[in-house]
Parts: sequence; C-alpha cells; structure tokens
Amino acid sequence: MKTRITELLGIQYPIIQGGMAWVAEHHLAAAVSEAGGLGLIGGANAPGEVVREEIRKARKLTMKPFGVNVMLMSPHADDVAKVVVEEGIKVVTTGAGNPEKYMDMWKAAGVKVIPVVASVALARRMERYGADGVVAEGCESGGHIGEQTTMTLVPQVVDAVKIPVIAAGGIGDGRGIAAAFMLGAEAVQIGTRFVVSTEAVVHENYKQRIIKAKDIDSAVTGRSHGHPVRCLRNQMTREYGKLEAEGKSFEELEYLTLGALRRAVQEGDVVSGTVMAGQIAGMISKEQTCKEMIEEMMSQAEKLLGHE
Repeated sequence: MKTRITELLGIQYPIIQGGMAWVAEHHLAAAVSEAGGLGLIGGANAPGEVVREEIRKARKLTMKPFGVNVMLMSPHADDVAKVVVEEGIKVVTTGAGNPEKYMDMWKAAGVKVIPVVASVALARRMERYGADGVVAEGCESGGHIGEQTTMTLVPQVVDAVKIPVIAAGGIGDGRGIAAAFMLGAEAVQIGTRFVVSTEAVVHENYKQRIIKAKDIDSAVTGRSHGHPVRCLRNQMTREYGKLEAEGKSFEELEYLTLGALRRAVQEGDVVSGTVMAGQIAGMISKEQTCKEMIEEMMSQAEKLLGHE
C-alpha cells in the first residue's frame, strides 16, 4: 500500500503510532518502526535532554525511520524543537497548539512536519506554513480531543488541503484503516491499540483496563473549560465530573489530575489515575507484538480495499 505518506516517510505501511505522553517511549517507537510503521517518541512535558536520551536509545533498537511528537503546550517545547534538529530526526508531529514558530528551523534541517489538527481552518493554515501533511484527529481518540468525529473531519480536511492527510481517532483494526482510506486519508495514526502491545512499557493494570473495556466505558472530562480529555471511566472521572458540575475553576480541576496519567501508566493506579484511551478500547481484546498488530491490520485492510 504505497501512498504519498509511505513515500514521504520512507516506511513500509501507512501506519503511524500516536505520540502518547508517558507511553510513547523508545521501546514502543522502535518496535513500531521495526514492524514497518512509523514509531514516535512522545515529547509530552519532558525536558529536551530526556527526549535526546530517548532518541538515542531508540536508535540502538532500530535503523528504520522514527519521529518525535512535540507537545507545543509543554514548557520545554523550545528545547525539544531544537533537540529534534540536533539529533537529525526527520519527522515531527505536533500536538496541542500551532508549530509555526519552529517551521523555518525544521524545514531548514530537512525535517518533515506533520501537525495534528482538529479543524479544517487549522489544516489550511498548517499547509500555508509549509506542513508536509496533517493528522486529522477526530474526537473518538484518547487524550486531548476536538469536537469533530473522524468520519466527518477527515473528508473535509482532505477536500480543503492538497497535502496528504493522516486519519486518527477510533482506528484500531483493518476495517478502520480501510474506512479511513475511503474517506481520502493516505495513512492512519493509531494510539490506543499500541498501548496494549507487548513492547509498550505500560503497567499491566493499564493494559488490562483497556483490554477489558466495553463500548460504553469511555468518558470525556474538561468540556466545561474547553480542554476536553477522553479517558476510561473510573473514580477519578466521576470525581472530576462532580466538581465540573459544581462549576469548580480550571485550576482546581487541574489539581485533581496532576500526575494522574503518570500514576496510571507507570504505577498502575487505574482507580484514581487518568486512563487515557480512545473509544476503540472496547474493540481491543488481547496483547500482541507491534509486528503482529500491524500485519493483522494491514492484511484485513488490504482484503477490504481489494489490494490483495
């Protein structure tokens, strides 16, 4: 399945791993790249030097291309943006903001820039500023979300820009990949399914919570103050919902979730931690290696798209 994205990134399959905070570290990124997709190291809120270390560790595990996701809201975003160039990374995805101020530096260094967007307006703007592609992410995805669904956002973004579009949000098997291609996407970004991969260094409780999730187990917190986050329902989401209903301030709500994602991912606290996961958690039933996941999804997608 050759597309403009596989050509642009030098990858075998049109699958990109999401740059999930606390999850997307060097083991996972290298495993996805080794399996023919594009692995990503999630910069999240980490300092530049931590990201540099992760890049170097990933290089020991794979010779294939991998990228870095730069979280633009991070206080360390400026440093991470420079580290990417210094370490010779060739692909960057960006989240939570607008990467315009780094574009000249990245483009001069030959970095391919693929911002994550949740609206047509931002996709157009990114194209104007020289983005090589965009990830159109629907609200089915885990973590920070916009309001549009993947089904409606992707075709509108495809119609609005000439650069290739990667679909994200609610994709976890070959049917989702085939559907994304039908909507005009040229690759997909997958997060939640890779969280339960054998190579993901994630606490077993977190993996099991996703594997056991049902279709209705997903909740969105933070809509009242414009920072919606999708995670799996637990004591933390109930408490958050109660405080939101009482009209508590953004600061008070933020205090409740301080360190909650790290607690869930690393310490396995799936009761009062934040278990970020997309709506497809209900479709995920087993742990597999990244290679098994990618090959299974691709053979299913190719059958459906008549590429066999």
